[in-house]
Amino acid sequence: MTPSEFLKSDVPDPEAAHRFVQQLGEKFPAKAAILNKDEALRSDVLKLVSCSPLFATTILQNPEHISWLGRERLDSKVRDKPALLESLARFASTHSQLEPHVVLARFRRRELMRIFLRDLRRLATIAEVTEEISNLADAILEYSLRLSEQELDNRYGPPQETDERGRLRPARLCIVSLGKLGSKELNYSSDIDILFIYSKEGKTSGAGSRGAAANIEYYSKLAEAIVKLVGGQGGEGAAYRVDMRLRPNGRVGPLALPLSDTVRYYRHDAAAWERQVLIRSRASAGDEAIFRDFYSAVEPHVFSTDTSVEDAIENVRLSKQKIDLAKRTTDGIDVKLGAGGIREIEFIAQALQLAYGGADPWLRAPHTLISLTRLSERDHISPAEHTKLFDAYDFLRRLEHQLQMENGLQTHLVPNDERKQRSIALRMGFADVAKFTRVFGAKMADVSRTFQRVFGSCPKIDVEVSNASRLPENETPRTVAEFDTADILSKIRKAAPRFAAIVDQRPDILNAGVEGCTNRPKRHFSDRLLKAVCDADDFGERLGALRREWASCLIEIVAADVDGKLSLDECKKLQTQLAEASIQAAFWTMSRELLARYEIENGHIPLFALGLGKLGGGGIDYDSDLDLLMVYDDTAWRRISQNSPAEFFAKSVEIFTTVLSSVTRDGSLYRVDLRLRPYGSKGMAAISTQALLDYIRNDAEIWELLAFVMLRHVGGDPDSGEVLESELRKTIFDRASKLSKDEISAETRRIRLALEKQRGKTKRPKDVDIKYGSGGLLDIYFAARYLQLANNIPNDSSDRSTPATLRLLLDHGATSQEIHDELLAGYNFLAYLDHCLRLVIGRTTRLPSGNERALETIADHMHLGTTNELFGRLTLHRLQIRSAFESIVGPG
Repeated sequence: MTPSEFLKSDVPDPEAAHRFVQQLGEKFPAKAAILNKDEALRSDVLKLVSCSPLFATTILQNPEHISWLGRERLDSKVRDKPALLESLARFASTHSQLEPHVVLARFRRRELMRIFLRDLRRLATIAEVTEEISNLADAILEYSLRLSEQELDNRYGPPQETDERGRLRPARLCIVSLGKLGSKELNYSSDIDILFIYSKEGKTSGAGSRGAAANIEYYSKLAEAIVKLVGGQGGEGAAYRVDMRLRPNGRVGPLALPLSDTVRYYRHDAAAWERQVLIRSRASAGDEAIFRDFYSAVEPHVFSTDTSVEDAIENVRLSKQKIDLAKRTTDGIDVKLGAGGIREIEFIAQALQLAYGGADPWLRAPHTLISLTRLSERDHISPAEHTKLFDAYDFLRRLEHQLQMENGLQTHLVPNDERKQRSIALRMGFADVAKFTRVFGAKMADVSRTFQRVFGSCPKIDVEVSNASRLPENETPRTVAEFDTADILSKIRKAAPRFAAIVDQRPDILNAGVEGCTNRPKRHFSDRLLKAVCDADDFGERLGALRREWASCLIEIVAADVDGKLSLDECKKLQTQLAEASIQAAFWTMSRELLARYEIENGHIPLFALGLGKLGGGGIDYDSDLDLLMVYDDTAWRRISQNSPAEFFAKSVEIFTTVLSSVTRDGSLYRVDLRLRPYGSKGMAAISTQALLDYIRNDAEIWELLAFVMLRHVGGDPDSGEVLESELRKTIFDRASKLSKDEISAETRRIRLALEKQRGKTKRPKDVDIKYGSGGLLDIYFAARYLQLANNIPNDSSDRSTPATLRLLLDHGATSQEIHDELLAGYNFLAYLDHCLRLVIGRTTRLPSGNERALETIADHMHLGTTNELFGRLTLHRLQIRSAFESIVGPG
């Protein structure tokens, strides 16, 4: 491209982009040729280097990043800690000649480049961006912990402690994150605030080269080694600046403390601001059970019922006042610490959480946006305040990211210099500085008004209305009492308390009542959701409208459920219909976005969604993920655009998943899981029909065939999709017919037991996992799918539920009557228990053994007399299920 062409291109700084291309061509002509051949990759790289001289330098120092970006840029999902740990291990093995702290710094910078590109392309919400940045920090901390532990174990042997009976057992450590990392809101250049907590005093085994050492010495050295590894400055800088000043007793305190001493400090010695810090805390690395024990012990002292509303807010106000005195500047506008900045939004949320969270545990959410939503639903902030705070937070965090990623510095200052402001405005998508400063000023003014309302008058909130969700069951708020739904609302509070907040915020949801919910046709949800997105004007409004209408539909189902008008099967069918309607609305919204960007013949996009898991079996329940395979018709893509099919359909899937899963101020719909696609995280987000068929015929593992048994067309063109579904099912069973039953049973058993072992590592001894544990739901699912594959018994297209599948297997002689009856009875019990858990607690597969009140609610919902009866019945079914599983696939 010529300089004049760059000036016309869609980059904020054409001169910087042109300079980069010149330097790349001079130093690495082969890499420059890659960019010249791939227009989409070139566009992304030029936008990246135009916004960030840091990344321009990074790519010129590491030109292999261009090819890497070419592959990774098509992956739209938020990467979790395990995925990033795996990537870090691969990166370290290929850079073994480097010092470990250099490896960490380079890996972090490479991954931030990928995340920032998604951020620039607006393919992720601010919540998703900060979550992935936080996951990256977690992975680096975990890797550093493992590396440092290995070195210290070689010196002193592993640390040990004694149990209640005096027996030796391994001691454990947890790295607890605070602040932005603690709430998974880390930005690109944040410090990381951490604590080191170990399980108990004791001493090491002494098996190392230097003999035994006390645990306090071992863990202090371990903490020091981790801080040095993660925060050590080298020629390429540190991975992170590590801040240990928030530990007990601050700078003079030990680097690591045992659990008992840490609990004692926060219960008796910590200042109010130190307890406030724990609102945003979690386990980032090491043993998560230590953090759970720690937080359960100190949580009543963080959110105290003894602290008045006025005192709680005053304590936070004093903390903010100290920051204001320390951080005054006249060099520009501070988007973090200035009046109306990010810190004021965080303190609004934390002050109201401390004020009301003692009596209302539901408010204790560490993430700022989630806590604002819940505070609004409890009427502690108005809907208008919630909207303005949410929008301001999104704007200010994106602005903060642009400021920091220009040169990779920890800055929050918008300078007074007009030339620099013009550059920032362009990177934020504004054509001129004047409009940028108007919007910027309006956002900060919105925050300041709410901050003054909360802290200025300490605050004038109607506590009776705010505490509506905690009224006795025979009382209801005035806003709800206007409707003839008091009895339903009371039942929701009792049987599904987590949904009550939605109704409190939007009492109109119940206005339509629940009569006839079971008889409404499938088109009912589809028509409502499609109308919601069709009536909205742009992408953001469509996401909000879809979420609001979806919440109304969901609460109708909840109301009918708790009112006893739905069987479990009917409830799941309705929720599956709602999920399919949401997918249909997402396809429509995706199409509108693509039509605005590309010339598409006939406006038809040949992309299909195939459901797996609960969605494939028609058994969606509250908080279920959507397991999807995204497939496109490779015979039609050439009529769409000049882009490659991989590029075009990757963008399509990115938009589609954003519609369904992104978090906005109106919440989110579903978590979309694409991990079951061919080649997993290394595979393309969408695959062609022919490539999928070839993969199943030749490359799919047995465990994948087990998953694909549930495959069902759930979105996209219905006629073509159903033809594809039929062809895929035939291919799956043709492939299985070439395998022996012994091969299939051995792999089924191996995968099932591996999942059980993997999940068992993180559970407490008394916990019962009704899905992954022995005799859990996975035993039934794996046994049934094995029998289907081994005996060529596809699902009945009219009913793919587990009970229908078990009946089908019995009718074909694949199981005995006795095995069928045991599996069916076990499934009915566990499925209903799982449903009750989702209603009462939310997304979990484990019975809350320490929450007697929740257990009593669940037992009552299941018409069982006591919690002892609940556990007794559960134990019996689990034993019978595991016995049946082993009789089908063989013992482990």
